Amino acid sequence: MVKEGSQTRLGKAFEYACIKALYDKYDDLQDVVLEITPQLHTAQHCFEVSAVKQSNLMDAAQAAIRVIEPLEPRLQYPDGDSPLVLSLQSDAAGIAGDVRDVMCIRRGSSWQFGLSCKHNHHAVKHSRLSDSIDFGSEWFNHPCSQIYFSEVTPKFQELREMRDSGKEIGTPAKWANLPDKAGDYYRPILQSFMDELSRLNNSHGDVPEMLIRYLIGRHDFYKVITDDPRRVTRVEAINIAGTLNKASKEQKPITRVPVLKLPKRFYHIGFKETNGKESNNTIHVVCDEGWEISMRLHNASSRIEPSLKFDVQLISFPSKLFAQTIAWK
Repeated sequence: MVKEGSQTRLGKAFEYACIKALYDKYDDLQDVVLEITPQLHTAQHCFEVSAVKQSNLMDAAQAAIRVIEPLEPRLQYPDGDSPLVLSLQSDAAGIAGDVRDVMCIRRGSSWQFGLSCKHNHHAVKHSRLSDSIDFGSEWFNHPCSQIYFSEVTPKFQELREMRDSGKEIGTPAKWANLPDKAGDYYRPILQSFMDELSRLNNSHGDVPEMLIRYLIGRHDFYKVITDDPRRVTRVEAINIAGTLNKASKEQKPITRVPVLKLPKRFYHIGFKETNGKESNNTIHVVCDEGWEISMRLHNASSRIEPSLKFDVQLISFPSKLFAQTIAWK
């Protein structure tokens, strides 16, 4: 039995529920190919949870399909004899910029779409910062300045020395033992990050657009989010390139999914404020076209390491975003 409290495992279990719900829905109606891959075996293993949890996962997945089916007529109407191929993508695809977990493909045609499956959370990316990571190059294809590295390198070097000292004495250095980890590390590193983001934006006009492209991936997709306490599923259509919502020869989509515009400028980059008090570990980036991003910096482990991790949430989308919340059965 898989431990149910593991968010990563429940995420994989939800991926399996979504692909299983698609297969169960269409296998009796047409030729469906379920690709047997290591990713599928992993997700199936993670689905080995309690009967109640399995039922909830399937209810959430089936609700999502009820929303998506009218938007993607070629799920039901194949425009020929090409089978519907269902597959799970590897984690390496996400690292390479493709955030889709479940793929629906018609072989022999250009039609396909994917689902990004989220179990009780909305996070889109878990990027890291360190003195060896050039986030400008990785995110925007524009290298970070030496000013940025001269500011953050001493901070990460301090963390590295603490980690190495702990190894030498056989007692791992812990974040909990630092008197002010936020004030000493999170906040100054975030300030340097924000300053560099502004510098890159001043030198390269495509940084706001590239930031969103980096966070949401290189392909259009449907984001499927469970909300177990409310027993609902939310479906968001991230349709930037206009590849979603295509008609078949026999059927048009019942609802139009708008194409979203990418931002061209930053309106605000600063620490999150709550009741007039600034956060020490979270910043907000506000762009035009309705995009707003929350970026929380944190240590991914209890042990001190010379890197920090972002938890990124898209907290505001363009007003044209197609989003629907549907109750489970």
